[in-house]
Amino acid sequence: MIAKSILRSRRQISLWIMIAVYLAAGINHFRMPGFYYPLIPDYMGNKPLLNTLSGIAEILLAIGLIIPVTRKWACYGVIALLLAFLPTHIWMITKSDALKIEGHALPGWAAWIRLLVIHPILLYWAWFHRNTVNT
Repeated sequence: MIAKSILRSRRQISLWIMIAVYLAAGINHFRMPGFYYPLIPDYMGNKPLLNTLSGIAEILLAIGLIIPVTRKWACYGVIALLLAFLPTHIWMITKSDALKIEGHALPGWAAWIRLLVIHPILLYWAWFHRNTVNT
């Protein structure tokens, strides 16, 4: 009984951290758009529009994660959004030597870690919470 309660508490904490991460990331698209523009591949076109849409999507998905009845679909939306970001990660790897974010060069290894470590963790995190209804 105690173990189940501890697991539920950890799951709730994990969910609320996930909500905070996506809400903060979404808001940050509007606070610091210049940070995101270099991350968007040139071939995708209108960077300000794509940045705005990404920010709106992250905020809406964070709100969807809060509401138990929409949480499952919000998790699937987070997964879809993360998959949509894959071309950005691959582009960052190919352009890492020339890519400057707010005046700082992005090392190639950081782009690889982002793609091969952080991205799968974020995908799993959303998948893990897809059936978290009663929190």
